[in-house]
Amino acid sequence: MTASTLSEMAHALGAQAKAASALMASASTARKNQALTRLAALLRSNTAALQIDNAKDLDRARAAGLAAPMVDRLKLTPAVLETCAQGCEQLAAMADVIGEIIGMKQQPSGIRVGQMRVPIGVFGMIFESRPNVTIEAASLSIKSGNACILRGGSEAIDSNKALALLVEQALLESGLPAHAVQLVQTTDRAMVGELIAMPQYVDVIIPRGGKGLIERISRDAKVPVIKHLDGNCHTYVDDPCDLNMAVKVADNAKTQKYSPCNASESLLVARGVAAEFLPRIGAIYAAKGVEMRVCPEARAILGKVSGAQLQDASEQDWFEEYLAPIISVKVVDGVDAAIAHINHYSSHHTDAILTRDHMHAQRFLREVDSASVMVNTSTRFADGFEYGLGAEIGISTDKFHARGPVGIEGLTSLKYVVLGQGEVRG
Repeated sequence: MTASTLSEMAHALGAQAKAASALMASASTARKNQALTRLAALLRSNTAALQIDNAKDLDRARAAGLAAPMVDRLKLTPAVLETCAQGCEQLAAMADVIGEIIGMKQQPSGIRVGQMRVPIGVFGMIFESRPNVTIEAASLSIKSGNACILRGGSEAIDSNKALALLVEQALLESGLPAHAVQLVQTTDRAMVGELIAMPQYVDVIIPRGGKGLIERISRDAKVPVIKHLDGNCHTYVDDPCDLNMAVKVADNAKTQKYSPCNASESLLVARGVAAEFLPRIGAIYAAKGVEMRVCPEARAILGKVSGAQLQDASEQDWFEEYLAPIISVKVVDGVDAAIAHINHYSSHHTDAILTRDHMHAQRFLREVDSASVMVNTSTRFADGFEYGLGAEIGISTDKFHARGPVGIEGLTSLKYVVLGQGEVRG
């Protein structure tokens, strides 16, 4: 495809999205909710057909030698599709925040000043691997009264096209514009460069994928970007803690699924509980084939665990997002050292403390500089669906506008509204 053809295609998508965004901004709550419930029904009734399209992507991925965690991200299992459908229904059941006015206050002049929540307008979503992101992005876009342009990875093109057709059907059947959600039909990578350089059409870009993709978009985009580069999440086992709970949570945070960005990649253990805790979690990791990259103190304890796969941790290991059955393990003095380590090495995504000490928990919540900070639970809960947002469009480690899982409110803006009765400024 020539550069001029790509440019024309991108500008057509942009113009159509801009026009649709005006209609979406004024759409009634009932219409938006109707589209979401219809989309949920279509996902359920087309599960078998969607898996046929998904199988094409999976076959291509395996033939191309894609790593197992990457193939796993491509799967549209019935369970994945049911979660998507439930996400749509959860969004439909939520209050519509568009048009909500907050903070209305009377001023000395007589005017009343507040803020109204409004759609951002048009967002571009550039994502890799997981085709269910098509539904998450589309459903959030519908509920928040925005229009969106979606550019999925070439490895999921057949799945994404099939899902996008269902979204279009749900929009049309609900009396909403078909162009409110548009999927880029070409896999040409040059289209990404076009999308991120159209501020006249696109109000924000949300990249969701590997570090290379996000770094490139952050560098080259001419529109604002909501992003997170990686998910180096930590679980810190404090002294004192409930060791049975700590073993259960540290296991889940790492092994429930290896590929998501909210899986724990680093385990910090307070010295006071290390001798008792590490052999127990080490035996579980050994049984599940999880390799441990360890500090010398952790090695001395874990070396006695039968079948443990141990490697000495390098400095880079403390920064690493493995997305694989590998975890770094470090023994630390206590909560001060854990907080310092996390703030230095983490990607500011999600970090958890497992503790019985209320003051330690409060300090961890206040002082750890991450988008999600947790007490006595698994980092795997850092997810828009689990947070009750209905779905998420991504997780932001930025500090401006949106932070953490980005749901409906993350796709809106606030404008000031001023109510008067003829007041004039003196």
